[in-house]
Amino acid sequence: MKAFLILEDGTVFEGTSIGSTREVISEIVFNTSMTGYLEVLTDPSYAGQAVTMTYPLIGNYGVCYKDMESQKAWPDGYIVRELSRMASNFRNEDPIQKFLLDNDIPGICGIDTRALTKILREKGTMNGMITTNENYNLDEVLPKIKEYSVKGVVRKVTCSEKYVLSGKGPKVALMDFGAKKNIARSLNNRGCEVTVYPAYTKAEEILESNPDGIMLSNGPGDPKECVEIIEEIKKLYNSNVPIFAICLGHQLMALATGADTHRLKYGHRGANHPVKDLKTGKCYISSQNHGYVVDESTLDSKVAVPAFENVNDKTNEGLEYVGKNIFTVQFHPEACAGPQDTAYLFDRFMDMMKKED
Repeated sequence: MKAFLILEDGTVFEGTSIGSTREVISEIVFNTSMTGYLEVLTDPSYAGQAVTMTYPLIGNYGVCYKDMESQKAWPDGYIVRELSRMASNFRNEDPIQKFLLDNDIPGICGIDTRALTKILREKGTMNGMITTNENYNLDEVLPKIKEYSVKGVVRKVTCSEKYVLSGKGPKVALMDFGAKKNIARSLNNRGCEVTVYPAYTKAEEILESNPDGIMLSNGPGDPKECVEIIEEIKKLYNSNVPIFAICLGHQLMALATGADTHRLKYGHRGANHPVKDLKTGKCYISSQNHGYVVDESTLDSKVAVPAFENVNDKTNEGLEYVGKNIFTVQFHPEACAGPQDTAYLFDRFMDMMKKED
């Protein structure tokens, strides 16, 4: 069946329908990872977006459900050059086409994803429609496409109630703004008892449980939309509990302490982004998925100082908070999928909690 990707600038790509045949309007972004497509599909940070995979062949090792980063797929749509209908992997359980159908994810394959990515790099992230309707009318659909905006996605992806991963080590409160499973797993594997809280949990409830540390997770959308959450993070900041924040959590902590964020032209999404530790000068390859960034020019040096920098575009990738046991990073040290270069940051968080004891 034919499918069409219509961008808000009027560009139309014709390809073949994959997954669900329902029509969808979403924000079109691209991911440069060569592997890890299942982790991408199940990353809650993609809620409200349709993902273009720049690597040309997707699905060749199938689907292994143990690799899922949440209970379901979150992107609105999926865009690939070639979808492998057959998988070759001893861990394979299902073909990716079945996974897309089971999760009601519409998509398109057979288009020039390189050309699409170049458009998004030159013009910036834009909205688009995936449709199987061959009789679409551009004059009718373009206004609808342009009207779309990503709203309310943190509330959509967060857990409905708190739950606990048992452990005999430090007690960590993990705020779930759209947390990938491997964040909790990385802490749990280090012996932590991890209590995962819904995004809108009050700071008082978290602090009353006397955690040894607090983790602020990744998540989707514009951080400035999370006004209620930011107010609670201010209270967490004023406590003496060690805090480690990733991605959206990093942005929310910056907003809570007076800094600002802004939208990137086309974001950082992939498992091959170099970041530099400003203290040691070492560079690491990181996994990233974000469309917003902390504006370093708005930082109060008495509150926080830059700790990591993106080697490609020099944007902020992490902060250390002055006089506080708080550090935050824009990238993903849990890295599923992606390199494990920065997993040592979880050990650093463990050391911070031990010192507090």
